Amino acid sequence: MAGNGSEIPENRILVIGIGNTYRSDDAVGLIAARRIEEKGLPGVKVLRESGEGAILMDLWKDADAVIIFDTFQAGAEPGSIHRFEAGAQPMPEDYFHYSTHLFGVAEAVELARVLGQLPPRLIVYGINAKELAPGSNLSPEVEKAVPEVVERAVREINAFRTAKRPH
Repeated sequence: MAGNGSEIPENRILVIGIGNTYRSDDAVGLIAARRIEEKGLPGVKVLRESGEGAILMDLWKDADAVIIFDTFQAGAEPGSIHRFEAGAQPMPEDYFHYSTHLFGVAEAVELARVLGQLPPRLIVYGINAKELAPGSNLSPEVEKAVPEVVERAVREINAFRTAKRPH
């Protein structure tokens, strides 16, 4: 698509929501990703996944920028949002230790780092869970965090586009 250079159509931005819709707050990553998808942002592909690390590494291999939404538990206030820039800092494995996968987000990021396979930009947003028991509703604290984390991600996506402009 030819244009005036205001948008980079070849920019590959991937948003991945991770979670389980049947484990209460664990669904927050899936919900945040769906909200991004509903915005219909050009050049943005949105996926919803369970969080298996090997699959994640395969999904992001051709992306210019990746945003991941996931639930974590780290003793922080329920609904608190934590941002990790994987290229700039190691992933704190203890934040994502509750995962049902032995090889989850933190392990995938760190293995990709060692193998030199991190995307140029990889941002992980972790939303602190309150409840992970069986159920299909988010806790009020975590539900309240969804609009904020989505807005932050939209700002990141816009920043990725700006950074990708040709010189």
